Amino acid sequence: MTEINWLDAQSIITVGGFILIALTVFAESGIFFLFFLPGDYLLFSAGLLCSPKLHVLPTPIHVLCLTLFGAAVLGNFTGYFFGKYLGHTLENRKDSFFFKKIYIENTRHVFEKHGGMALVVARFLPVIRTFAPILAGITRLNLGTFAVFNTLGAAVWVLVLCLSGYFLGETMGEAILQYLHYIIIGFVVISGIVAFNSFRSLGRSKPK
Repeated sequence: MTEINWLDAQSIITVGGFILIALTVFAESGIFFLFFLPGDYLLFSAGLLCSPKLHVLPTPIHVLCLTLFGAAVLGNFTGYFFGKYLGHTLENRKDSFFFKKIYIENTRHVFEKHGGMALVVARFLPVIRTFAPILAGITRLNLGTFAVFNTLGAAVWVLVLCLSGYFLGETMGEAILQYLHYIIIGFVVISGIVAFNSFRSLGRSKPK
């Protein structure tokens, strides 16, 4: 049996298939200790590899998008309710590299200032994407507001990335496969820089 590399989107897709892609999106969307799973480039790669011209992932694009949309929405709800009902375990724990109590206070300020739109933006920020619904639950963001923007954010995130990959595959065909690793490296570098800056800003002193 081929071993899966959980940090490699192509490995998850080709070895685990459609179901594992959905489970990975669900987990990365709201289970805080699985923040390291690939998100953005997994969606892009899944859309790319389900292109009929590539013959890698035999799943219709509409089925892929609907399923991953559902997984993303449910993942965020899982994170929200974890934060709402079990968030005290995080609030009472000691500060660490990945979690500081100031994150909660600054996230509360972000939601007060920007409302649910913060959840839409967070969808495109690795690491922040995983922690945002949890912190929304901890800070008691209204459930109705959370549900609306969780749904909107998931739809935009999945459609933009999956359809971008799909249409690129349809346009370039199998020729795109030789550039796939370069595309993934680009995703990782850009996402890493954005996530680092966002994560660092979240840990600054509480805004006045």
